[in-house]
Amino acid sequence: MTTLDRIDYALLRLLRKNARLPNKDLAGKVGIAQSTALERVRKLREDKVLLGYHAEIAPQAIGIGLQAMVSVRLAKHSRALVDGFHAHLLALPEVLACYHVAGADDFLVHVGVRNSDHLRNFTLTAFTEREEVAHIETRLIFEFQRNSELPPWPIADAD
Repeated sequence: MTTLDRIDYALLRLLRKNARLPNKDLAGKVGIAQSTALERVRKLREDKVLLGYHAEIAPQAIGIGLQAMVSVRLAKHSRALVDGFHAHLLALPEVLACYHVAGADDFLVHVGVRNSDHLRNFTLTAFTEREEVAHIETRLIFEFQRNSELPPWPIADAD
């Protein structure tokens, strides 16, 4: 595991807020040379600390009029069933994110659909027709905002 210092953390904090920030600005805001910033960001990608860069897209611009969180409980648990269901979720274009969780439910699935009819048809097809699914519960999302902040550095050990 890569050990991050305060400069790495400052770079990550800036990139989290704006991944398109030019290297010159990144270096200036952190107070390091441009070559140092470039090398540090390269190393963060190489060490798999930075996993990618993503565009935040307005849901309405791509036809998403309704978002929901679907809780899914599986009937049986095995590595093959869990992995297979996870792969099924990631293959569905309506699935915006999925979380394999502990607790009463096994998955929380964030979906984006056109409208309530689309949501109904999608949940019936994507979940209830699968024999490994025992129960689903759907909650509408009224508002979604991503937090661009990171936890404070350094994160103290919990022991």
